[in-house]
Parts: sequence; C-alpha cells; structure tokens
Amino acid sequence: MSDVVPFADLGASTREVRQAVSRGWAELLDSNQFIGGPATEDFERAWARYCGVRYAVGVGNGTDALQLTLMALAIGPGDEVVVPANTFVATVEAIVLAGAVPRFADVSPDTLLLAADSVAEVLNARTKAVVVVHLYGQMPDMDALARLADRAGVALIEDAAQAHGATWRGRPAGSFGIAGCFSFYPGKNLGAFGDAGAVVTSDADLAGRLRCVRDHGRVDGSHYQHAMLGTNSRLDALQAVVLTAKLARLDGWNARRRAIAERYREALDGGPVRLVAELPGSRGVYHLAVLRVPQRDRVQERLASMGVQTRVHYPTPCHLQPPYRRFADMRLPVAEQAADEVLSLPMFPQMGNDQVARVLDALGKVRAAEEAYVA
Repeated sequence: MSDVVPFADLGASTREVRQAVSRGWAELLDSNQFIGGPATEDFERAWARYCGVRYAVGVGNGTDALQLTLMALAIGPGDEVVVPANTFVATVEAIVLAGAVPRFADVSPDTLLLAADSVAEVLNARTKAVVVVHLYGQMPDMDALARLADRAGVALIEDAAQAHGATWRGRPAGSFGIAGCFSFYPGKNLGAFGDAGAVVTSDADLAGRLRCVRDHGRVDGSHYQHAMLGTNSRLDALQAVVLTAKLARLDGWNARRRAIAERYREALDGGPVRLVAELPGSRGVYHLAVLRVPQRDRVQERLASMGVQTRVHYPTPCHLQPPYRRFADMRLPVAEQAADEVLSLPMFPQMGNDQVARVLDALGKVRAAEEAYVA
C-alpha cells in the first residue's frame, strides 16, 4: 500500500486507453492529416451527440472556447457579461480578452453555483450574456437560469469545463445555452494529452462562425479569403484520437466518481465538515469533491499527516485577483467566505477501494476532531 493517497492519478486513465490511442495515432501517422481531417471530424460528431446538440466545434483549449464564443456572438467592447466570482480565472479572462466587461455575481451558499436571483441582481441594460459555470462538475437550476436569460434577452453560455457528462433533469451539460464551452485539459473528466477544447451548440449559424473564427476568420473552402477577425485555435487530430478513445469510457469513469463522492458524503453527514451540496435534479460528475470546512488549514494539515493529498479550488475569488479588481463594484460575501473554506479531496475514477477506505478513515478522525473543537 502506498504511503499517500494521491489527489489524482492521470497515469491510471492513460493506461486504460493506451492501446486504443496507439492504434489511432498509427493510422494518423500514415494519413498525415494532423489538422482537421477525419479524426477531428469524427470526434466532433461524437461529442455533439454525447452533449445532445447538433454541432461541436473543436478548438485549442477551454479558454479559447469561451472567448471565441463571445467573439462569434459579437459580444465585446461596451457589453457586460455576468459571471460568478468563484470560478477558475479563465472564465473571466476570456470575457476580458473578448473586450467585454465581467459583471461579477455571488453564488448559492449551499451549492456555490449561480442562481437566478443572484444573476437578476446584477443584470442591466448593458448585459449581453450570462456565463453559467458548472463548478466542480455540478449543475445549477438551469431551467430557472434559462427562463431569466430568455426574459432579459441575453445569451446564456455554459462554462462546462468541469462538467463532461453532467446533467440537469436528464439533459446534458452544454445543451441549455446558445453554446456550451468545454476544456479537455488533461486533468478533466474527459482530458486530452495536452490542451484542447470544444464549443457545442445547436445553432447552425453560430457553429459556422465559430469554425471561421477558430481558423483565422477564413471563408469556408478558401485558404486566403478571410470574412471575420479570427485567431488560430484548432483542435488537432492527435488530441481528437485521444478524446475519442477516452469518450468510450467517460460514463463509467463518471459513475465511479459519483460512487466515491457518495461515500464521502455519507461519512460526513451532519458534521461540521461537509461536501458542497448538490441540487435535486442535478446529476453531477464530481470533477472535484469539495469540502466546506471553517478551519481549512488545520484540516488540510491533519489529512496530510494521515497520507491524504488535498488541493484548494480556488483560494482567491476572481474579483479579488489584481487584473480584475477594477471590475469589482460590490462585496460578494458567499464567494469570499467559500474561498477560505473549500478543500478538494482525492477524486479519480481509478481510486481503489483501499484508497477510498483510507480517505474515509481520515475523514472520520477529522470529523471527530472538528466536532470536539465545536463542542
């Protein structure tokens, strides 16, 4: 038995798909079609089907997926985009890179996700979009958020970078908004062997503009005619082969994540240390299994002393990061408090039962110690 339960183990996933990837790469090397071509197109079709939409447009990474979506929707200077403050910085970064202004909103104290009432508080005449972040792999009440966006006449965009395969009332992440933006960073539930991303949509015009923008603004079928301001952000075929191989295992991997999270939740039920809540109707995929704990540093040190690795996602809300403070015009108490309390437990689908048992044993000791502090 290893002395440490690792926070994650990418090698275990790689070993599962190594043979399939090797076969796919061998075929690709024979074809020499490294940009676009059948491997990329096959994955785009498969990913669109999986997400329950008509189109998937592969791009270079998840940040580009968000920025290019805003560009393709002509959202930029003078426009505001509502965004939660407790996301990874890339969500806000993409808005600013597109030329728009992030309008920070607070989140639910139970789920740490956007809710319709918190979005309604910051909507104004300049709002052109709401970016809903499916943080940690869980989804908020997308019906309420979609109704609000529709009434306000603003675009609803899903940042689903951590939510591959998550659903709200049976409907997949990425299928609610005008667009769903995914990252395939190696550590994601569906991860490439490098950077990669995609935008999914059922809007044919938007899909066409995204294909144009990701490829230097080229006119379809032409190499030297450019209809739009674009950039170079294409999903290469090497990564598409990896993603296709992993997609066949995604549902099984997500089921294992949910089973581990449920055991964590049961071990902590009713105590001062608890998992972030999941709404009824949400079927999360637990990219991260996140605790709320008032004395995080103490608990993290205690878990480390028992051989359990943990991480913090994220220690500083985006509106308090130096590049984005100029956009912060009010306190966001839930996001700010959560940043001091969140702690991510080991979570990967190849966790052995012995590793899960060791984490549960450590959580039991932590719970007892924290209850003693409270008493």
